[in-house]
Amino acid sequence: MSLWIPITLAAAFFQTLRFVLQKKLATTQLSAAGATFARFLYSAPLVAVLAYVYFQSTGQAQPPLTAAFWLYGAFGGLAQVLATVCVVMLFKARNFAVGITFKKTEVIQTVLVGWVLLGEGVSLPGFGAIALGLFGVLLLSAPPDLVRWGLRDLANRAAGLGLLSGVLFAVSGVCYRGASLQLPLEDPLARAGLTLACVTAMQLAGMALWLRLREKGEITAVWRARRVAVWIGLTSLLGSFCWFTAFTLQNVAYVNALGQVELIFSLMATVLFFHERVTLREWAGMAVLGASILMLVLVI
Repeated sequence: MSLWIPITLAAAFFQTLRFVLQKKLATTQLSAAGATFARFLYSAPLVAVLAYVYFQSTGQAQPPLTAAFWLYGAFGGLAQVLATVCVVMLFKARNFAVGITFKKTEVIQTVLVGWVLLGEGVSLPGFGAIALGLFGVLLLSAPPDLVRWGLRDLANRAAGLGLLSGVLFAVSGVCYRGASLQLPLEDPLARAGLTLACVTAMQLAGMALWLRLREKGEITAVWRARRVAVWIGLTSLLGSFCWFTAFTLQNVAYVNALGQVELIFSLMATVLFFHERVTLREWAGMAVLGASILMLVLVI
């Protein structure tokens, strides 16, 4: 088994745990931006320390960081922050499993983003998988209490947030891979650790400035919620490190495709942890989207 496969499975598991904790805080104590900031506040310092220790213990020298590295990292970090805010806001409008499913449209959108930004072609079966996935999104996008619906009913806030988060996560994944490939290091753990340390540092500084200017008192609220928020940071650290490592080892589209196992984890969390109801149409939408993802895995 290729190393990137178990690493991706671990990344999906830790990411699901993080979103569970963020949903809990966002619906009880923090704003969407505050719940997003918690992951960086309690993970970025630890990431920096661990990256430094790893380089020292392995005797590797930090390579020069080029302008292209910082540009890829900055755009990827900004896209990830905005995507996470969208997902946390979506949790307030729809149940946990549907929110995660909307987010996971990133696997379809990653193919499109890679085609636009990197010039990577998509085969005819690949476009078929994308079309099937869009049908699944249509089933999910209408409000759960709507019995009969048309195209105008798809223009709702939850659908917009979900699709926007997907494309932003797709952009961040491609940018993170681009940043890590700028580092002349053979060790994938070193490349992932250094990229993650730099990106999370930028995200922490940027979000701290935003909250200080636009949501006064929210940083204090994040600190007061530290008994739960610290676990957001730790699961974020583990999940992000696994994602970054997988991105250095394999094409982003393949990594995100396998990462759809997060749908299974999210359904378990929805039923067992949040005790939320999943409608028949939502089950059907997730099944269709899952089928499109499986088809995509087979053709890309």
